[in-house]
Amino acid sequence: MSSTGTGTGEPIFHLRGVCYRYAGRHAALDGIDLDIYPGEQVALLGANGSGKSTLLKLMDGIYGPSAGTMRAMGRDIAAVAAGEDCFSFHRAVGLVFQDPDTQLFSATVLDDVAFGPLQLGLPPAEVKACCDEALAQMEITHLADRAPFELSGGEKKRAAIAAVLSLHPEVILLDEPTASLDPRTKWVLVNLIRKLGEAGKTIITTTHELEIVPIIAQRVIVIGEDRRILADGPTAAILADHDLLIRANLIHEHLHEQGAGHNHAHLIHSHIPPAAGSLPQRV
Repeated sequence: MSSTGTGTGEPIFHLRGVCYRYAGRHAALDGIDLDIYPGEQVALLGANGSGKSTLLKLMDGIYGPSAGTMRAMGRDIAAVAAGEDCFSFHRAVGLVFQDPDTQLFSATVLDDVAFGPLQLGLPPAEVKACCDEALAQMEITHLADRAPFELSGGEKKRAAIAAVLSLHPEVILLDEPTASLDPRTKWVLVNLIRKLGEAGKTIITTTHELEIVPIIAQRVIVIGEDRRILADGPTAAILADHDLLIRANLIHEHLHEQGAGHNHAHLIHSHIPPAAGSLPQRV
């Protein structure tokens, strides 16, 4: 299925017939056609094992496709994955992993946030400016001198995003950014992600939590359990299509014994997304 988006001009990501197989055998993605344009905020939805995280790693040039063609920021992803000018590419496209401990390895939060700018060889004053801006964007300036292991889960997520933001990337890839967070912390982070989109960043987010999608994305791509794109469209239309969400194993039907019986769809991980006028209060 072709997924071409609604943007104009040259796409940031252009995929045609992209497949990825782990160890050359297990299919993680199978025949992905996809275009994503500058400034889009996109949510990738799909059941566990559908290939969402693999697609982000392809977009970040960690993996090259097993088959098909893929270009990102005008570059051949297979070449980037092979090491061709990869640091320059990762400056433009930043991936925040689901587990922030994967990215936070320094003695302090500030050291982690400064790591990328230092690798670029920027002068100290410019490194400081990059760090100050990134910490302020994630509202964690007060955590700069803390050790990452001392932080809460939500603080670690924000520190990991700040480490990516310090390089001023054009594209931010977020893998399940609100997973395992308490409700208040989750909505703080959702609000910060929304602000990044409003600032013009291209943001692609994988999530199971459908109630956050109307806030962080204008476009939704659903990956089916066959590891192909099942649907692509405006957020409101996708989330209103309960039959589609059931087919994608994002919600389930539950028969209530009410009179003659009524079918009701329930989210596996959350509640049905609220109407635009009744979004959860941001904190």
